[in-house]
Amino acid sequence: RLLFGLVLLPQLQSACPNILIFLCCLLSSVPSISTETKYVSLLANNHTSRNNNAAAKHLIERYYHQLTEGCGNESCSNSWCASSVGFNRMDNNAAAVKALELYKVNAKLCDPHPSKKGTASAYLESNAHSNSACSNRKLNHKDVNSVRDNFKDVNYLTEEKVYEILEICGEKEDYSPLIRVIGRVFSSAEGLVQSFRKSKPHTKEELKSLQGKDEDKDEDEKEAAACSATAMEEDSPTSSSSRLGEGSSGENDVQKLAPDEVSVDIEAVRRVYERLLSNEKIEAAFLNALVYLSPNVECDLTYHNVYSRDPNYLNLFVIVMENSNLHSPEYLEIALPQFCKAMSKLPLAAQAKLARLWAHYSAEQIRRMVETFQQLITYKVISNEFNSRNLVNDDDAVVAATKCLKIIYYANVLGGDLDVEHNEEEDEEPIPESSELTLQELLGEERRNKKGPRVDPLETELGIRTNDCRRPLVPFEEFVNEPLNEVLEMDKDYTFFKVETENKFSFMTCPFILNAVTKNLGLYYDNRIRMYSERRITVLYSLVQGQQLNPYLRLKVRRDHIIDDALVRLEMIAMENPADLKKQLYVEFEGEQGVDEGGVSKEFFQLVVEEIFNPDIGMFTYDEGTKLFWFNPSSFENEGQYTLIGIVLGLAIYNNCILDVHFPMVVYRKLMGKKGTFRDLADANPVLYQSLKELLEYEGNVEDDMMITFQISQTDLFGNPLMYDLRENGDKIPVTNENRKEFVAQYADYMLNKSVEKQFKAFRRGFHMVTNESPLKYLFRPEEIELLICGSRNLDFLALEETTEYDGGYNRDSRIIKEFWETLHSFGEEQKRLFLQFTTGTDRAPVGGLGKLKMIIAKNGPDTDRLPTSHTCFNVLLLPEYSSKEKLRERLLKAITYAKGFGML
Repeated sequence: RLLFGLVLLPQLQSACPNILIFLCCLLSSVPSISTETKYVSLLANNHTSRNNNAAAKHLIERYYHQLTEGCGNESCSNSWCASSVGFNRMDNNAAAVKALELYKVNAKLCDPHPSKKGTASAYLESNAHSNSACSNRKLNHKDVNSVRDNFKDVNYLTEEKVYEILEICGEKEDYSPLIRVIGRVFSSAEGLVQSFRKSKPHTKEELKSLQGKDEDKDEDEKEAAACSATAMEEDSPTSSSSRLGEGSSGENDVQKLAPDEVSVDIEAVRRVYERLLSNEKIEAAFLNALVYLSPNVECDLTYHNVYSRDPNYLNLFVIVMENSNLHSPEYLEIALPQFCKAMSKLPLAAQAKLARLWAHYSAEQIRRMVETFQQLITYKVISNEFNSRNLVNDDDAVVAATKCLKIIYYANVLGGDLDVEHNEEEDEEPIPESSELTLQELLGEERRNKKGPRVDPLETELGIRTNDCRRPLVPFEEFVNEPLNEVLEMDKDYTFFKVETENKFSFMTCPFILNAVTKNLGLYYDNRIRMYSERRITVLYSLVQGQQLNPYLRLKVRRDHIIDDALVRLEMIAMENPADLKKQLYVEFEGEQGVDEGGVSKEFFQLVVEEIFNPDIGMFTYDEGTKLFWFNPSSFENEGQYTLIGIVLGLAIYNNCILDVHFPMVVYRKLMGKKGTFRDLADANPVLYQSLKELLEYEGNVEDDMMITFQISQTDLFGNPLMYDLRENGDKIPVTNENRKEFVAQYADYMLNKSVEKQFKAFRRGFHMVTNESPLKYLFRPEEIELLICGSRNLDFLALEETTEYDGGYNRDSRIIKEFWETLHSFGEEQKRLFLQFTTGTDRAPVGGLGKLKMIIAKNGPDTDRLPTSHTCFNVLLLPEYSSKEKLRERLLKAITYAKGFGML
């Protein structure tokens, strides 16, 4: 077994950093291996007893740490100490071999220096004589005081014990004993797990027995028992990870705890940190202990399944995360990345418990933890040069910190203002699937995500969704890391997202860290790949079955009858083969020569939206106060019309087109599966919201003063009143101070849900026909869906000027270009929107603002009377070199004002 371990030494060293020490210890206790291994033979001949083997183990470990870390004394003269001047550094393998040689010749061994930041040597020194310290079962008073002065018997900490040691160190003005204790406990997973436990209330029988005991005798017995336990643990060959969870007390503690509780006293930990972190030397002990602790914890969680045996293991992470200095620069290089790697190995149940626990924290505490992981991610991103060859996805520290940030994210959601009850019911009839086989099925592969987009496992474990949170503890925007978004290669990341391999991490699985622009790019890749897949399927069917080749979703429409032509064609496609809706859209206006490379589709959507949302049609009502549309509950249009409108909305997202629609936010929340509530009336119907709010806040007698019943009235298209009972016989039930909350909730439910139930269900059904297999719901929140559909309302033309490119002989310093931007900036808001419509096909800015719009201004010949023209498919403005600024303004205004139709130049 030993030889097998030596052969696999390089691989084992990467998996377990302490494997060299383990091998050294193993060598010290093996009787013999071969005549060629002289050091092992010497050790075997000189150390035959169990106690001697333990002592040899500790000495070899001390030699090893002296060679790799040093004693900490800057003026050390020991030539075999890493702290001495001129010492030649060696790798871990050479240090292990040299440690055996030094042990053989009984070489000089340095004493750990008090200023040494590392605590490993002190830890080894304190354990080297643990057997002799506990050899006598009954200690006299002097021996007990000596043990207490050195605190070598302290294997775990309590708040009282920390203050006791701190007081003694303060009297002597020497904090090295406390530093050693912290180093020993905080570098040991077992010691940290047992530390700062909540005090248990004693039972009546325990109190009676305690009253009859002699206090001094009891104290001596406790000291002896502790020493005995320490000696047994030192002699035991099992690892700390295997010992964790064996005690029945730990298991019993966990059984009594709630799902959002742990056995550690968090308030006590905070008080201890507050007292100790002000001391720089003590703070350094926490830092170096974490460096020593993290690899062992990672190994325990990866290979030993330690959490399933002892759920109290979670205490370790709770205690470390309470350190308010984790985000300081000293931790960012080594300590925090290693700890994040260990924390990212926690099983799903442990992550969920941490999220539930941290959900009870304040917004300031959540923000501190968010900043801790965000600073690590930013530091790693800025300090490295990531590109298409060196992907940020391959940086273990960034990936681990992002996984840890996900736990905080869901804690932030759980701790916010949740609404888990008002969920929309699923459609009774499933969305019809294509009768044709998918590309994967044609190729004999299993179809991925057949039931829709994926759901985050942690979200499922916690039983909540991001959309359930009305207002988080910390704004969602604080979880977005802009430097990461700038270096992320989204094409590669999307590939990892779809393949779902264990070896490659995709940041799309943590969409909270991505901004809307990056997520929109990921959605664009998903839509395009789906379009290409549908195109290839069509080609395969045309070859195998002789069907007509139709790789696009073709719509041929007349401008004067655009609604009739488009909706009839889409209705036929939805009935015959809904999968055709996921083909790339190709629009042709009858009698026009324009070729659709994107620009014709943009104008098609713009014209359709203008027609559909015309109040004269009666499908939607328009509020002059809010400038928003709402479903008309008394519309004469059938459900099929609303289904087709939903299809149009889904097609716009699918084909990356921006629509000029004006819905209240509750529409996008309902599309994401949430019902409208009283709070949604604030933007959907602010007048009604204010009235109901005043009703809730009214301090007088509601029944006598207002005389309201549970019957409400509405008006139809023709102004006729319609009565509706919120409850049975509502006209006979008065609204009182006691039932007014129920009245308000039912009123809002009727206005936002019940009154438009048929219309909205049909609308949502059409929308999902296009987006049901898209990662849309997984990636975006409702407010981001609105941004995706409607674009940005902020038109920053200065940002557009900065990003515009030039072609055909123009450049930024050309006279005509300078005059063009001066003219454009002098336009009013409406004229600027007309220019955008003329150049890009839409008067809205894309996600991220006009700075994300890639516009090109190309030279279109010398001075002429011809108007400027544009290629809306590619956002290209063809601008002749007009002789004067006045002529430029006149020609440009005429072009953008009377722009309609497509033609070939």
